[in-house]
Amino acid sequence: MLLAQVLGTVVSTRKDRGLSGLKLLLTREVDGAFKPTGNFVVAADAVGAGADEVVLLAQGSSARMTEVSREKPVDAVIVGIVDAVEIDGKDVYLKRAGAAR
Repeated sequence: MLLAQVLGTVVSTRKDRGLSGLKLLLTREVDGAFKPTGNFVVAADAVGAGADEVVLLAQGSSARMTEVSREKPVDAVIVGIVDAVEIDGKDVYLKRAGAAR
């Protein structure tokens, strides 16, 4: 799994039938300091994520194991919204604070 930040929504009126009904979001991977890595990923949203949220991304065959993505032509799925990250007993990210510390 990867950490990423949601940048916005991807709208595609013409697409494979298997993608119908899926919410697609544009995300950018972040590193351990919550800084963008520059890698952009379009991911199906399985959890109702929104703009600017830090999320967990599953990719590859794991991305096709959620209820939303099963039997769908997807390579990345948002499987969680991050509330907090703790390293060595210290909070390094808190959703309520809205940014990394």
